[in-house]
Amino acid sequence: MRTILDAGIQVVQEAFVQGVSTRKMGKLAKSLGIESLSRSQVSEMTKGLNEQVNAFRSRSLSQSSYPILWVDALYEKVRMDGRIVSMAILVACGVDEHGQRDILAIEPMLEESEEVYLQLFRGLQERGLCTPRLVVSDAHAGLVAAIRKGFPGASWQRCKVHFMRNILAHIPHKDKDAFAQNLKTIWLAPTREQARKLAEEICRQYKHRFPKAICYLEDGLEDSLSFYAFPLLDARKISSTNVLEWLNREIRRRTGVVGIFPSADAYTRLVTTYLMEYAEDWSASRAYLSEQSVQAMLRPAA
Repeated sequence: MRTILDAGIQVVQEAFVQGVSTRKMGKLAKSLGIESLSRSQVSEMTKGLNEQVNAFRSRSLSQSSYPILWVDALYEKVRMDGRIVSMAILVACGVDEHGQRDILAIEPMLEESEEVYLQLFRGLQERGLCTPRLVVSDAHAGLVAAIRKGFPGASWQRCKVHFMRNILAHIPHKDKDAFAQNLKTIWLAPTREQARKLAEEICRQYKHRFPKAICYLEDGLEDSLSFYAFPLLDARKISSTNVLEWLNREIRRRTGVVGIFPSADAYTRLVTTYLMEYAEDWSASRAYLSEQSVQAMLRPAA
């Protein structure tokens, strides 16, 4: 928790530099658990914290293999060049050969494009990441294109939760709950073949009532069923980006007290310190996926 407090102190200091009022700055400091603050304290803490953050974000990944990767973007409001912008940070979480989770990337992005995502994936590879067997994400066009180009041979799993939200956006409010219950049965089916049959039945039943929703379901179905190729893995954990959605909620619960970050560096630094704490906890906790199931995934096909 010490590094998180240090990062909070730096956010307050940068807010001061950016001209945030004393009243707001005092309120911000207290909300972050900082009762008193001096310039000398901030100066002493800055160098050590920045070194820890930079070391974590650039550390080698060559000591382990990460056959499964989850990728998502987190957004916060940041001051840049005198303007307030919505800025994204790419967060990539992986599971190693022993089934343990780790935070692999925390990268700020000025835009979500194929080229930006591709650069970030190449950065991971330069740090020693081998091509994963499975990448789980939402269906952002630039992200999907970068996954296919940057990790040739990897399977892509379209997050079923995001996919359901996309489909339900075309369903009238009064019908959403009932339709959602039908949709969920697709990804609970024991096999891919049964999942397809359930989807076909839903399409047949609703194609005239909700044509846009059914068109969306038909177009994206196969990419949402990729997890069936790995039957020994826990389907609940590899069919969606829920592991990152949970992380994002935890981060926002803490960063919400800041409101608007005074700089992109402050944003990246505070998010990284939170995720460093989670990575440390994960390393000492039970495996996220069973080691046997991950090892079976890594074995070459007979």
